Order: sequence, then C-alpha cells, then structure tokens
Amino acid sequence: MNAMHTRSRELLDKARQLTPGGVNSPVRAFNSVGGQARFIASAQGSKLYDVDGNTYIDLFCSWGPMLMGNAHPAIVEAVQQAATRGLSYGAPTEAEILLAEEIVSRTAAEEVRLVNSGTEATMSAVRLARGYTGRNKILKFEGCYHGHVDSLLVSAGSGVLDYSEPNSPGVTPGTAADTIVVPYNDIDAVRAAFNEHGDTIACIIAEAAAGNMGTVAPLPGFNQQLEDIAHAHGALLILDEVMTGFRTSYQGWYGIDGVAADLITFGKVVSGGLPAAAFGGRRDIMEHLAPQGPVYQAGTLAGNPVAVAAGLTSLQLADDSVYDTVNANADRLHNLVTQALSKEGVAHHIQRASNMLSVRFAEGQGNNYADMAAADTYRFAPFFHALLDNGVFVSPSVFETWFVSTALSDDDFEQIERALVPAAQAAAAATPSK
Repeated sequence: MNAMHTRSRELLDKARQLTPGGVNSPVRAFNSVGGQARFIASAQGSKLYDVDGNTYIDLFCSWGPMLMGNAHPAIVEAVQQAATRGLSYGAPTEAEILLAEEIVSRTAAEEVRLVNSGTEATMSAVRLARGYTGRNKILKFEGCYHGHVDSLLVSAGSGVLDYSEPNSPGVTPGTAADTIVVPYNDIDAVRAAFNEHGDTIACIIAEAAAGNMGTVAPLPGFNQQLEDIAHAHGALLILDEVMTGFRTSYQGWYGIDGVAADLITFGKVVSGGLPAAAFGGRRDIMEHLAPQGPVYQAGTLAGNPVAVAAGLTSLQLADDSVYDTVNANADRLHNLVTQALSKEGVAHHIQRASNMLSVRFAEGQGNNYADMAAADTYRFAPFFHALLDNGVFVSPSVFETWFVSTALSDDDFEQIERALVPAAQAAAAATPSK
C-alpha cells in the first residue's frame, strides 16, 4: 500500500460497504485508469487537497463548473449570505428571475426553466420536444452523453439507422427503439435517418461541442446543418450546452458558431458548483411547459436559493477578461502537452473545442467516437498516473475533457511542465494489454 494514499484507501473501503462502488458517480472510482481513487478534503483556487495531505493542480475543475477556480471568494460569500436567509422555500424568488435574465441575455434562449442537474435539463428538453411536435423518436449521436436519461443511454446497434440498443441494463428495448443513433459529425447519416424516419422524429439532440468521447468539436457548419435538416422535416434541434455553456465563451458555444437551437440545456458553469442547471429556448416552445402548457415538468428544489446565488454570481463574474485568461491557459497547456509528448515520440493530437481539450493518442484529429476509440487509448492510464503522482490531476478517463480555470498561475504551469516529463515517458513506454 502506498502510504501517501492510506486514508483514501480506508475511506473507499468503507464507502464500498455503503455506496455502490464506493462512489456517487462512476468515473470517480478510477475504474478506467486503475489505481487508488482520491478522496478530496478541500479545494482552493487552482488546487485540490486530498485526505492524505497531497496537493494537486486541478485540470478538470469538477468536470467543468469551476471556471474561476475552486472556492472563489465571491461565490462562497454569495452562498453564505443566501444560506443565512434559508436553504429552500418551495416558492419563487427574485434571484431566479435575475439568473434567468443573465442566461437569456447571453444566449439564444428566450425563456428558461431552472432545474437541478444537466440530466434533468436534457430529460425535460426531450420531453418538451416530443410534447411540442407530437412525435416520439429522437436522433442522437454515438459518443455524445446527455446524462443518465433512459432514452439517451442508447448506442448504435447492428443496423445503425434502424435499430438501437440500450447500453445500460434497466433501459428497455422499447425506449431504445425510439432513439436513433448515428455517428457524430456525419451529416450524411443524419440525412439518411431523416429520409427513413423524418415524419416520426421529434428532435435532434447533440452536444454543442462534444466532450464525453474526449473533446470533439463539431465540424464547420455541422450544427447549422443539423438545424436545417431538423426544420425541413418539422423537427427541433436541441443543443446540449451543459458542458460548453458559459465555458467555451461568454455566450457558450452559441458565441462560437452562432447556431440558435430551438432548445438549449445549461449546467456546470451556470451552477457555480452547486446542483443546478437550466434549459431554455424559443418562447413558443417553452410556453408548452406547465403551468402555461400541457407538458409537465417540476422540481421541489428547482431554483434553490443557495444554488441560484452560486450560479448567478458565477455568471456575473464571467466577463470577457475571464475568457481571455481561460483561453490563454488552455493554449499554454496545449503547447506543454504537445512539447512533452513530441519529445518522447508519442503519436498524439490535442483535441480542442475552444478552451476545452483532451489528448488523442494518435496522429490527426478525431471527429467522432470511432476515431477516438481507435487511438492508442492504452497509453492514457500510465500517462494519467504519472501526472497524478507528480501533483497534476486531470480527468481520470481517456474519453473525458480537460478543463482549465483562471486560477492557474505561472508556478502551476511550471509544475505541470515538470510533471509532463515522466508522464510522456510513461505514455511512450506503455504497451497494449493482452
């Protein structure tokens, strides 16, 4: 046993007696990279501190929300002040309006509804699209993740355009049958699916830029083509900006490609780090939601005053200067990783979607899940652990995105550069498992 991880090991053993796998979200268990999952005691700025006293530079930012680093003083103060006034009311507040205003002012959404998670946002958006169009089927993309919603936990089956399969037990074949799965960035496959099923498809749902097969940006014009095809067949376009929203630019991915989807989902940065999310879109569609319309959606803790305080402050702080810094930090990290891997002769490509990034261990850009899975993925685990052992914590999966914050300092980047030396060597030495 590594003495530096003794307490994390003890806590994981205890947690496994009480919680499936010892964690409350699967990737935290380190199953895809092996080794000891870290239990975190606290976080501040660019740093994570585990229960064994180890310090890490944070390059996954709680999977995206911590745009300005951990425990930002203004966000913490806003949360503290809100908490003193009550933790939950079950009634509307003025702060909900202010957060909705902030979202609407920065995006294509005309109205928004606050919810508790990204999963809840996508689930509600799909239900609304079905209720608005009167159709049942949806089209999604292989490798795009939209939360643990039954109809979205589906992968392509043997007949990609006609049949899909549940990729989790508990998702019924009937649910899967209403979901069409095609390769990401393949507009011809989208057209073929609509030629076959167009009058039954309620919506296309896509990550505005994919971040759950590694970082994979849409090809130029792809999102606009999705909207054009959907509208030509009477369907809607849902762009999932849970990850990209208010991270990739001041306006999220909408600020990058200008595609005003019919419905948009938001999370992570809009939460400030607390459980909160939102979905929104065209007014005529959103007004089909209860109590104004027939499509039911509700949440006891939706618009929670403490979470709203965190989210509102997070967005208010995220001005143009924040994005200038985050973009510069992403570029700096990109260059350091490239230099280290190139020095060791490791084939790689740094995948980018604005300031989101990941490493593909192969030459050339990956444009879909098949591309990302075909890389030398076996190199990631030793690369990850060498970084971790040298105080740099990146997302513990080759199919996850790395995130940077404004809190990263010159000293942090110097440590990252040093850590990348053994990490690149470990990646170079890696061999496929038999």
